[in-house]
Amino acid sequence: MPEIETKKATILIVDDEQDHAQVMCEALQRIGHRCEVTYNLEEATARLAKKKFDVVVTDLMMDGRRDGLEVLKLARRQSPPPPVILVTAHGAVKTYKEAMGFGAFDFIEKPLDLEDFRAQVNRAVETSLLQRQNQVLQEQIDTQAGFEGIIGTSESMRKVLQTARQVAVSDIPVLVLGESGTGKELIARAIHNHSRRRKNRLVALNCAGLSENILEDELFGHVKGAFTGAQSDREGRFEHADSGTLFMDEIGDMPAPMQAKLLRVLENGEVVRLGANEPIQVDVRLISATNRKLAEMVADRHFREDLYFRIKGVTIELPPLRERREDIPVLIHFFMNQAAEKHHKTVDRMTPEARQVLMNFSWPGNVRQLKTAIENMVVLSMDGVLDVDTLPADIRPLKPEAPGILSQLGETSLEELEKEAIRNTLKRVHGNREQAAKILGIGERTLYRKIKDYGFGEVDETDE
Repeated sequence: MPEIETKKATILIVDDEQDHAQVMCEALQRIGHRCEVTYNLEEATARLAKKKFDVVVTDLMMDGRRDGLEVLKLARRQSPPPPVILVTAHGAVKTYKEAMGFGAFDFIEKPLDLEDFRAQVNRAVETSLLQRQNQVLQEQIDTQAGFEGIIGTSESMRKVLQTARQVAVSDIPVLVLGESGTGKELIARAIHNHSRRRKNRLVALNCAGLSENILEDELFGHVKGAFTGAQSDREGRFEHADSGTLFMDEIGDMPAPMQAKLLRVLENGEVVRLGANEPIQVDVRLISATNRKLAEMVADRHFREDLYFRIKGVTIELPPLRERREDIPVLIHFFMNQAAEKHHKTVDRMTPEARQVLMNFSWPGNVRQLKTAIENMVVLSMDGVLDVDTLPADIRPLKPEAPGILSQLGETSLEELEKEAIRNTLKRVHGNREQAAKILGIGERTLYRKIKDYGFGEVDETDE
């Protein structure tokens, strides 16, 4: 998101003292603002009906009446309402409280200190432009959230959502590829909720870390006495998802023997519970997901080719967050509002410095990590402002350490500097060698070799 500009705002000035109105106008024009001047309530009403202003500055008492309050009420009807600064020589506490109750941004007394006046208007302009930016972001969210609240305005995400909408109405199997945290289950749920099966169940199973026996029981179920501890019949996920959708996450982690059993079910639409002989007919749509490169696993004979082609009717590949940074501002806005509502907090804004850190971060944990970071910031915020000091420690910019290697350049070899740079970069991206290589500007094979040479830990030989 661009930084907020405090120049060239459009400001309406309302004051029945024409000389005083012109003084305020000239003071603001000198610092780059555009001003329109009116001298009574009727003129102000006509201007506000025709045009939106960034800020309104109005005298409270005009022609012996408190017309400034009427100007305030008119301005507050606009969306978003511009900040209104009331100017008066009558600084009664009762009037001040009444004006603030109607939503005045601030109150300033005559005679004006022009420097204070300009500073006050600039603060109002910043607030106004932030409101406008938030409104634009919210409109983007509202436009994109029509498909199950999935947020993304980048070209890559528009293509993902278009494909998901197109496949949702069919029964074709879908394979969702993407790194951890990119939203694979969200896409699966969106496809199910827009399919003809939406009135039936979406059943999810994460295959990661499950042994062959456990996975077989989870998918196909068992009958009483099938094994020790099987005290009653139990339906598996396929039966539970009958007439609905089965979402198998991390299917690339499935043991080889189970791949053959899954293929058989997909081909004939029948499951056999453990310990039973009779098959059970099921009607299930399969959506699979993995963060692994299945095509490479097929080439290396780590994943069955026939199963691969069976589950990849349509492939949807979710881009990592680092490759769609233009979506970060709208995601920040969405997660800020979500977290504020969840934790009953008031959040006014995020500072440009904190926003820039979030824009520049590599996000190895993708959208899930961003959501968690924003939620932490909202919880830790004390004044409704999300600043750098509320960022999680693993995202906050590292401060130079003393005496640190960079402070000892005169006595440090290039090899040690390179070693330190690689170590720090790997730590920053949580060991993601592909991302570290991009940051360091070297090839992944070169990085692999240097990791091995410097003894940074075990390296998978198959990656060479």
